[in-house]
Amino acid sequence: MQYVIPVLLFAGLALLAGVLLSVFSKVFAVEQDERIPMVREALPGANCGACGYAGCDAYAEAVVKSGAKLTACVPGGTAAAKKIGEAMGVDAGPVAVMKAVVRCNGVCGAVTDKYDYQGAASCAASNMFYSGKKTCTAGCLGLGDCVAVCQFGALSIKDGVAVVDRELCTGCGACAKACPNGLLEVFDAARAVEVVCSSHFNAKETIKMCKMGCIGCRKCERTCPSDAIHVIDNHAVVDHEKCTACGACVEACPRKCIVKLS
Repeated sequence: MQYVIPVLLFAGLALLAGVLLSVFSKVFAVEQDERIPMVREALPGANCGACGYAGCDAYAEAVVKSGAKLTACVPGGTAAAKKIGEAMGVDAGPVAVMKAVVRCNGVCGAVTDKYDYQGAASCAASNMFYSGKKTCTAGCLGLGDCVAVCQFGALSIKDGVAVVDRELCTGCGACAKACPNGLLEVFDAARAVEVVCSSHFNAKETIKMCKMGCIGCRKCERTCPSDAIHVIDNHAVVDHEKCTACGACVEACPRKCIVKLS
């Protein structure tokens, strides 16, 4: 009998606490806009940050509360934008298809190594030692930092250089952020021709470092019928507004560093 009163007392206090918590949760509850989970459901859940926000949750909240752009989810594409638009009661419009491109053609045999790197298997780590092991300090280090961050399996290292599988690439841009040399760029998939070299060294230096680097010879410039490619700072640059994808520059390049993108 001596234990009954304390037990009943504790039970009563627990019941009171439960009732108070329930009341407080109702009184002080912050109602969530029902559109936020609807927008979140429309997103692929990659949390890649391509939208400019910390993740899918943050983007969904920004769409509803701050009027964020409805077409900012690149991996989700037009399908996700359509669902977001439906949740918001508006027409979101289409999303441009984006793809990543590696601006380096320095495969094994084209570029030599300055030293035997024995450190961590990371481009960022290798880059800390004399700008990487390769003679071309502007090229791909081939240790796969971009591969590690790609959530869609769209990147791999082949013959010492990062390669993008354009079928799998969603254009999220995570790889571009991971590359210490800034060799990956994400742009409209409609682009058909690109210079896959990032070197701005002069011709003499480039020839010493890489067999496939741009030497600024201007053959592409002279060949292009649309005036869509020019050598700027020892490097060929395509003007995609003018480019007709005729392929003349691709054929003319003696270093094979201008390619047609499939």
